[in-house]
Amino acid sequence: MTLGVKINQTKYDVFKWRYELSIPRKLVLAFGVAILTGLLAQVKIVNPLMPDIPITGQTFAVLLAGVFLGKWWGGVSMAIYGGLGWIGVPWFSGWQAGITATGGYIIGFILAALFLGYFMDKYVRSRSFLAMFGLMLIAAFVLVWVPGLVWRTVWMNTIGLKSVSFLTSLTGSVPFIPGDILKAVAAAGAARAITPKKAYGKETDGDKWSAWRLP
Repeated sequence: MTLGVKINQTKYDVFKWRYELSIPRKLVLAFGVAILTGLLAQVKIVNPLMPDIPITGQTFAVLLAGVFLGKWWGGVSMAIYGGLGWIGVPWFSGWQAGITATGGYIIGFILAALFLGYFMDKYVRSRSFLAMFGLMLIAAFVLVWVPGLVWRTVWMNTIGLKSVSFLTSLTGSVPFIPGDILKAVAAAGAARAITPKKAYGKETDGDKWSAWRLP
């Protein structure tokens, strides 16, 4: 058996294993991913495009949660991460905890993980780099940004006692766009590398990877 065949078989075995786990074991795995998200939330990398605005590892972990845990359980892991953080576990970015102006992004994390996990478990073809990159852009800029910006706008106008429009919140977030795109590229590349290219569960398109030409 060649090295490439062994690697592909290992990827298949890992994803089939997590797909067939019992619910209690899936909960343990989801909790482990929540812990990993909390740790990566503390990682800051210099953004080569905007050195003054570092890239954090939080969104990268969120995008991969759906990939690794699949339908439902990626969302469960982010619900654990958000719920425990809201009640006091200090594992949000900067070792923060509690419900703040960024609370909408946590809701977005759950939606993004559910969205990506659905496609991961439903379609073999979603596991190409280009398909996953497109899905991750939707997850990051629609499912995470929209609830995040809406929440922040409402928070600032109520709790923060400042008159802030949604457009103002959006404009203030523009500098973070390059970093989120870079994280989507990295996460899509990681997803392409670690996912099996044949059905491990009940994918509707079965083993059709070889017939699809996208990288």
